[in-house]
Amino acid sequence: MENQILETTKTPIVLTTGIYDLLKLQIKKKKLNKSNEDRLEKELKNAKQVLNRDLPYNIVTVNTEVLVKDLNTGEEITQKFVAPHRARRKHGTTSILSEIGVATLGYEENAIIQWDLPEGIKSLQILKVTRIAG
Repeated sequence: MENQILETTKTPIVLTTGIYDLLKLQIKKKKLNKSNEDRLEKELKNAKQVLNRDLPYNIVTVNTEVLVKDLNTGEEITQKFVAPHRARRKHGTTSILSEIGVATLGYEENAIIQWDLPEGIKSLQILKVTRIAG
């Protein structure tokens, strides 16, 4: 399982320029494992950058609540993604730069992705994306 090669998504991710720059910085600072870094670099090369006002509402970005299904276990979890400095466990919020945040950023509802998370390679489906107040 460790040597499994992750397939790059067929649909380009959609990001605001600010989020795009933030992800590039994560790569530059070596904040990701090598597998995820390579994957993210490929995704960013094909990413579509848009202004915040033009970002579709069904795209995972900062200040979104996302219902994700682990296709390996069937478990569904909800994540509230916020800016890194606003993430607080007691408020039930997660940094957009967390492993799961980076894995889902830029994807739309119903997308299926694979990402190397701390507990192993996971296949995830984004079931619902809802904007929340920032």
